[in-house]
Amino acid sequence: MDKQTLIGISIPFIGTTLGSGCVFFMKNSIGLTARRILLGFAGGVMVAASVWSLLIPAIEKSSHLGRFAFVPAAVGFLLGIFFLLLLDTVTPHLHINATSPEGIKSRLSPTTMLLLAVTLHNIPEGMAVGVVYAGWLSGDPMITSAGAFALALGIAIQNFPEGAIISMPLCSQGMSKKRAFVGGTLSGAVEPVSAVVTILLSSLVIPILPYLLSFAAGAMIYVVVEELVPEMSEEPHSNLGTIFFAVGFVVMMSLDCALG
Repeated sequence: MDKQTLIGISIPFIGTTLGSGCVFFMKNSIGLTARRILLGFAGGVMVAASVWSLLIPAIEKSSHLGRFAFVPAAVGFLLGIFFLLLLDTVTPHLHINATSPEGIKSRLSPTTMLLLAVTLHNIPEGMAVGVVYAGWLSGDPMITSAGAFALALGIAIQNFPEGAIISMPLCSQGMSKKRAFVGGTLSGAVEPVSAVVTILLSSLVIPILPYLLSFAAGAMIYVVVEELVPEMSEEPHSNLGTIFFAVGFVVMMSLDCALG
């Protein structure tokens, strides 16, 4: 891997790290309004990235199939959905503000399961960046370095609030600010790791690139629908989450179109 690729796959992790650092400068918890804004923005970014950076390229790469060019994208998308559903089912984890854990029964502490929830959902983001960079490194004319960078930057932007959302509740649960920062940062470490693994397996990835692009899209959409949208829409009613969802969507769409 060259320097440009290493920088690209590190950008989302940097976003998480910077967001986790908010624990040193802000109160120990994020208010409902701020959390809705951050979750809505992150959801909009992820949906736009899934469409413009993953699904559309997957369909374009399958253009030789004619009217059935959508098939690889559809199959990969559904596989991504069911993969995250499986992980959610078997991995013990606890979502922010949830009263009971999900997944198989475990004796893990609530803070550990909270970290597992975020770490679990960072996997598809790392895969998405890795798949796109693997396509670029292979010389695929439909994937540019600017387009890969746009995806990495977009995910980093949505990782910033995500880092804050995970580190600050950890602090409010009794962790020191330093440990909460480390915990929030480590939750994002899975992204560059999964990106590197994907790139190292590029000889296997390239032949099925349309399926993997849409697989990552499906996994990311699962996170948005299963976690981000319900949390940003919880009572009392507010339209802020929806408004900033639109803002995040437009920001990511603009990045991809301008840089891709």
